[in-house]
Amino acid sequence: CRALAPPIVVNEVNFVRKCISTESSQNDLWGKLICTNFKVSFIPQDDSPKQKSQLSHVLLGEHDIPLTCLEQVVTVNDTKGKKKVLGSNQKLKFNPTELLLYCKDWRIIRYCFDEAGPESAKKVCLAIAHYSHPADLQLLFGFEYQGLRYHSSLSVLGGLQTPLFDRPSDWDREIKRTNASEWRVCSINEHYAVSSSLPEHIVVPVSLADQDLKQFSALFTDGRIPMWCWNHPNGSALVRMTVVTEQLVQKKFDQRILSAIAKSHPQSEDVMRSDLDKTLPNIQEIQAAFLKLKQLCVLDPFEETEERWLTTLENTRWLEYVRMFLRHSAEMVYYLDGKNASVILHEEEDRDLSCVVSSLVQLMLDPYYRSLIGFQTLVQKEWVMAGHRFLDRCNHLKKNDNKESPLFTLFLDCAWQIMNQYPLAFEFTEVYLAVLNDSMWTPLFSTFLFNSPKHRTQILMDFAKNKAIAVTEDLSAFFPPVWEWSQQFSREDQALFNNPLFVGRVQKGEMKTFRRTKKTYSYSVRGAATLQQNGQKTREDTSYLRLSLNSELKSDFSPVKDESPTERYFRDWFSRPVDLRGLLIPVLLPTHVVLWKLFFLRWVPEICIPRGGFATAYHLLSDLADQIEMLQMQVRQYKGPTPGSRPLPSPSGPPSDQKKMHFKADSPDDTPVHPDFFTSSFPYNPVGNLCWRSVQGTPISKFLNGAKTWLSTETLANDTL
Repeated sequence: CRALAPPIVVNEVNFVRKCISTESSQNDLWGKLICTNFKVSFIPQDDSPKQKSQLSHVLLGEHDIPLTCLEQVVTVNDTKGKKKVLGSNQKLKFNPTELLLYCKDWRIIRYCFDEAGPESAKKVCLAIAHYSHPADLQLLFGFEYQGLRYHSSLSVLGGLQTPLFDRPSDWDREIKRTNASEWRVCSINEHYAVSSSLPEHIVVPVSLADQDLKQFSALFTDGRIPMWCWNHPNGSALVRMTVVTEQLVQKKFDQRILSAIAKSHPQSEDVMRSDLDKTLPNIQEIQAAFLKLKQLCVLDPFEETEERWLTTLENTRWLEYVRMFLRHSAEMVYYLDGKNASVILHEEEDRDLSCVVSSLVQLMLDPYYRSLIGFQTLVQKEWVMAGHRFLDRCNHLKKNDNKESPLFTLFLDCAWQIMNQYPLAFEFTEVYLAVLNDSMWTPLFSTFLFNSPKHRTQILMDFAKNKAIAVTEDLSAFFPPVWEWSQQFSREDQALFNNPLFVGRVQKGEMKTFRRTKKTYSYSVRGAATLQQNGQKTREDTSYLRLSLNSELKSDFSPVKDESPTERYFRDWFSRPVDLRGLLIPVLLPTHVVLWKLFFLRWVPEICIPRGGFATAYHLLSDLADQIEMLQMQVRQYKGPTPGSRPLPSPSGPPSDQKKMHFKADSPDDTPVHPDFFTSSFPYNPVGNLCWRSVQGTPISKFLNGAKTWLSTETLANDTL
């Protein structure tokens, strides 16, 4: 694919030093720095680095950074003590001695121009700044790349399994899968005649005619009539919609549309409404927390004590917001599953907070969405087609800083929290979640580039005309979604997405439940919530359904005096063994909602635990899974084929395109060897992507690895990790 649309080299400079350490240049790399219309590339002189990444990219080299991944381009002149943040079409009055690239995936890359020509260094810095601030969306390299790709022999996509929900049949399948018999696919928004942010086909109650829906669309922001998300087996439905504020309009709405949603339930007409704008933090608060977390994790030097670091982490409020979204989603689960009531999620524009909550509710309730294809289906349905403003929230054009907010990253963090507590229930791994997040900054796919389905259609239609592509053809054929992973990773690397311990496909009767010890955690829902904020308990406003889900450690499950129905529901759920292929509710204690270390701390060398943590565990599990697969194959070969069985695989093992593990199991006679390059930040830690800083005080890796006894810095530094 790389040869189809080679990036255009804009500028380059030789004799550049890529800095690895702030203390000395012993581990630094020398090479050439290149700016293209797609990425910033560094080509080391030494082609055999000491350490290589385990996750390679088809389109990006180990030292490449997509231009859309750049957040800030900073030039420095040490001799004159000058520093400047560069933007598009700016001038640079001094010759830079250093270049700092701050990336949206939290990498910080530093280049020094000690031996480089000053004019060449200045030109490459200006080129990087200019091309990382495109004036128009179609100037992104992805449009050029996919246009040439379409006209090549490799343009046909094969085996795309994730539904895109751009046609009625995709919605029909989802209706049948969830047995939502009282809902139907409606096409009144064809050609976006009713709403510019909804998809052309949406699911509505059977009892509402198209004419009524067109009439009521004027009552909602941007014509966003209520949008069906999911149906519970008991008949209750999850619906999302904009807020209708006028009382007269509200009354008319209640009489028609609300009653239609109530009638869609065959057993109950109860409908619960939740105003997310009054319950959850807004996009600006989420962005502020994210920036504080970034400051703590990758910009500030580590503090001398773990207590100060933990306090600062709590003060960012990021984990507090993660708990709030998980808590509110669990409350919606109670109404859908425990109270057998349909739920309507209200939000002013229904394009931000509702994407997070609706996705989390379905992730907790429906095991299908915990499979790889199911999770991608969920994102496509609740984010891409529901009109989440990816272009604005990701700020790809760097024009609307006030609209930027990491809502999708917040959702992935929440999903990881559930996965971290129930690891056997998910088919995918945290590596997959991290890669999915990073794909937002690789502008080669249609998934994360647009603000709505209509925006996508308009841009791609214009693009198709410019590239002489027949506009009657499927748009995904020439600008595919991110779910076509083969464009980024080999099959071997994609195997890192698969969880070796996933139990969703076990045979009937095998390991269905995971039992707790006697002491466990339970939830209670109270009308007035108690939140931990800066170490102090505070009361929440209860004006509009601001129920809160609190986690409490209890030694038994004896009934509590004056127990509410919600408290009883969660107590009963936690008293039973967990069905990993059923409903999952996360524990929300601060000790259980923790920092996602693999993601947020992956570029920090001080955090890395050599030959430990996730890398070693994954390697051992993969070896074990491959050994089991090999033994099962040998048993089948020994017994011979049975009537109706699949053909036997070759004696050398299963075909490479069917293997799920990244590592090939050793022979039983071989001594298992764990590669030295494994660290806890696997697979994201090649030498060139880490920027060592001087370690202040106690190494934080000791704290993050669970050390309980704190010694002097010198003693810890000499200790073997």
